[in-house]
Amino acid sequence: MTIAALFSLAILFLIFGIYSFLGYRAQKKEWKRRTETWYGAGNKRKSYLVVLGDRFDQSPYAAKMYEKLQQANVPLTPSEFYSMLIVGGMAVTVLSSTMFNIHMPINLFIAIALVVVTYYTLFAIRKNKYQQRFDSQLAEVCRLLGNAARAGMTITQGVELVSREVANPAGGEFKRLANEIRLGVDFDKAMVNFQKRIPSRDFKLFIATLLIQKRAGGNLHSILDGMAQTLEDRKILNQTIQTMTAEQRYISYILPMIPIFLILIMNTIMDDFLAPLSTIPGIILLVLFIVGTFLTFFLVRKVTNIRV
Repeated sequence: MTIAALFSLAILFLIFGIYSFLGYRAQKKEWKRRTETWYGAGNKRKSYLVVLGDRFDQSPYAAKMYEKLQQANVPLTPSEFYSMLIVGGMAVTVLSSTMFNIHMPINLFIAIALVVVTYYTLFAIRKNKYQQRFDSQLAEVCRLLGNAARAGMTITQGVELVSREVANPAGGEFKRLANEIRLGVDFDKAMVNFQKRIPSRDFKLFIATLLIQKRAGGNLHSILDGMAQTLEDRKILNQTIQTMTAEQRYISYILPMIPIFLILIMNTIMDDFLAPLSTIPGIILLVLFIVGTFLTFFLVRKVTNIRV
């Protein structure tokens, strides 16, 4: 039992290390791209896998996946994300055979099921994380724009100030907005396009405020300061709710794992413990077990998902 626990802990650290390494690779590629833009770089030899991954990242399917990863706030390219899923599935196949004595084809079925479930569960749990991070920066954006208006700057100059001073994702989005305005796009049209990229209720109110003030005039900095204060209060309230529901949210993660871990431990203790799963009644029970487990997970998550 102790060896199994230590082995499981080692696998968790291995997965965390792979995730950190892939995140470092993504940052390294961004640094390299900026360096090549600044100083220029000659053609360098790349490995076949890197070239293949770069080609896949430029395909239309990868563009859709990149958008999903961005919305989920996952700092990986599509090729890195799929590589992670494949490597994780292979690791589950090997570990289930060596550690828990689960042989083919059951271990392969378990690995494929875990990869598919991980794929859909990740995007279901982290849905709109990018938007949530952007909303958390709206108060800072309002204060900067309010200070810019108080200093006599125009809205366009305030947008450029926000693009320089605020971190991503808000900084990157406002930088894109500033570039569109510089290229001659009408301010109202640029703001409408900006709103389509971030479909948030708070951000719609922010855009409407800027457009109305630009057309009708008025005390812009006082309105933005009041909006910033309201957003700060809502942010504090959301953080309080997250703290109060933290225990329930962690239970929703742990609860589905307990029966699965017990079944795997029983399979190591008793020979052919999972053999009945190859029969028709066993398959029916397995399907009911999986559906019940994930239904419990989503119900607990739904109860703790309190919106303000």
